[in-house]
Parts: sequence; C-alpha cells; structure tokens
Amino acid sequence: MIQNKSLLQRTNSHNVARFNATLWVCSFFILLFLFSGRTSPEKIDYIYTICFITTLIVPVSINLYFLIPSYLKKEKNVVFLVVFVLNMVVFSELNPLFFEFIITTFFNDYYFISYHNSVEIYFIFFIFFILSTLSKLAEDWVYLNQVENKVLKAQKQEIEHQLYSLKGQINPHFLFNSLNVLYSLAIDKKEDVTNAILQLSDILRYVLYDIEADKIPLSKEIDLIKSYIAFEKNRQIKNSIITFDCKVDEQKEIYPMLFLPMIENSFKHGLKSGVQNPYVKIKLTEKDNKLRFTISNNFKTAIPLEKNMYKGIGLKNIKENLAIIYPEKHTFKTEIKEDVYMVKLVIDLKQ
Repeated sequence: MIQNKSLLQRTNSHNVARFNATLWVCSFFILLFLFSGRTSPEKIDYIYTICFITTLIVPVSINLYFLIPSYLKKEKNVVFLVVFVLNMVVFSELNPLFFEFIITTFFNDYYFISYHNSVEIYFIFFIFFILSTLSKLAEDWVYLNQVENKVLKAQKQEIEHQLYSLKGQINPHFLFNSLNVLYSLAIDKKEDVTNAILQLSDILRYVLYDIEADKIPLSKEIDLIKSYIAFEKNRQIKNSIITFDCKVDEQKEIYPMLFLPMIENSFKHGLKSGVQNPYVKIKLTEKDNKLRFTISNNFKTAIPLEKNMYKGIGLKNIKENLAIIYPEKHTFKTEIKEDVYMVKLVIDLKQ
C-alpha cells in the first residue's frame, strides 16, 4: 500500500522531459505560422519565434510546476487565480525586455521590430497560459487514471489472494468435520453410511467446483444447506429439531459458501453440546434485494460458549469474507440470550 501511495504522489514529476518537448515543439510550429503569416516561413521568422518562445519558458514553467501543484491542486482556487494573473502580467510586461536581450545577445546581426504591441502580447500570454495549463491538467489526469488502474488491479489481486486463502481455511475445516461424521457411522456399522457418503459427495462437489466462482445462484447455496442438514441428521441426535425456512428468489446471486460456517457452528456448539431437546432454526428470506439469514440454537450453559463460538475459525472467516466482498453492504450480528445463541446476517444484493 505504501508503494501505491508513492505512485499517486508522483503525478507532478512524471515524464517531464517528454511533456515539455511535446509542449514546446508544438508551440513553436503553431506560433511560427501565426507570426510569419506565410505557408513557407523564412529564416527570420524562425529566429523571431525562437526568441519569443524563450520568453515564455520561465513564466509557463512557474505556472505548471509551482502554481498548479501548490495552489490549484490543493483547491486554493482564489490564491491560484491571483498569482496566475500576477505571473502573466509581470512576464508580459518583461517580454519586450527579455526579447530585446536575447536578440542583442545571440542575434546582433539582425534588426528586429516587434510584430506585436502590448495588448497582443498580453493576449498571446493569456492564451498560452490557459492552453498549457489545460494540457498539463489533462496529461496529469491521464497519468493519474493509469496509476489508479494499476493500484486497483493490485488491490483486486490482493483481495482475490485473501479470499483464496480464506476459502483454503474453510474447506479443510468443513472436510474435517464431515469425516468425523462418517467415522462415527462406520464405528456403529450403520447402514446409513452409504447415504451419508453420497450426501458428502454432493457437498464436496459444491466445495470443489462452485466455490471457485465469484457469485453463484442462491439455489446452489440452498441445495448445499439442505445437503448439509441431511448429512448431519445421520448422527441422529435424540429429540433434536432442525428447521430450514427459505423464501427467496433463487436466481439472485451471492458469494459462495457464506452460510455454511455459521450452520456448522450451530450444530457443533448447540446440537452436539449435550443440551436437552436441542434445536437449530435456520431462516433465509429476501425482499427488495435485502437478503436476511438468521440461525439460532440452544446450548448447554455449562459450556464456555462465548469463547468457542465468537472466536471460532468459521465465524472469523465469514467476518473477513464479508468485509472484503460486501464492504458497507452488510450487517453481521451475534447475540446470546439465556441459553439461545443467534446469528443475524443482512446483505444488500444491489449491484
């Protein structure tokens, strides 16, 4: 990030030689044909134009490399306007003196009578100051956009790397819990192990393939939740109640695997905590592009739930994911009331 800031701060110093070469070469040929009034300028026209251009270099450079960065770009517009006019007036008045000095010093074999009176010199200086200022601002704007695009590209790559790392943390965590379920079934030699393997394969297909997409339809996320619930029911926790209420537009898109870590936590710290009559209630609704996910479960109060659930790997990942992919477009809350733990997530799906 420090490197990105330094790039943005170099706006005033980039390509100085190229910009000035382009500016003064173009200015020379424009003024040459304006001053000469001929399609084929003569040698004396070239000399006159060179001398006149030389008188412009100092005031224009002051404007481009001192007044603009010091005042205009810092939004000190009134001060900039005052010093801009002062700079133009002073050097317009000095133009005849500078011009005569240059002619006398370098071209004393020639006798010149100025082509322009004071009003015309003021007009030329004014037009030249305005055009050079606009050219500089336009060049800085193009350069700044290029730098910002590079910065945004770098930031996007950094975010993608963070998301990839977070997914890498979620997947092994989920797989570890799933293998524990299969292990329990296999020890008890239950026939349900075959169905559990098929359910797990559906879940892993989602984890391995759909999770790579930036966005997926809600229908796939809903199928994942249903598959996970069916898979967990293989544990046959006595007197447990698991409900999943879903009313959404299933074609709406969302970042993959957002809800599973929260559901995992509810099963792990609620349903499997040893509480009497355990339950997990999941609700997913959508209205006016507001997606609301709520999950609640009861738990055994003797367990230090706050430390386990608030600081679990799953919830930590979900918070980090939300901060990256839905910045300022979501609310995420966790709360404990007596023996009930609840998570509420609201996401603004508007583009």
